[in-house]
Amino acid sequence: MQFDSFSAFLAMGGYGFYVWLAVAFSVLTLGSLTIATIVKRRQIINEIKNKHQRIQRMRAAEKMENTL
Repeated sequence: MQFDSFSAFLAMGGYGFYVWLAVAFSVLTLGSLTIATIVKRRQIINEIKNKHQRIQRMRAAEKMENTL
């Protein structure tokens, strides 16, 4: 390791604030993208399930109409 101590590692030669700010921004951005993707995926899956159930209900109703 190129740093003498942990505090020197955190200071990053005087640029620690900017380095850790960039790291935090990157982690927050990637985390929010991951969460947004998971939420959107769940929404799409629920929409597909609802559409499939609707189609099944429509087919069942058509069968009932045809038998009467």
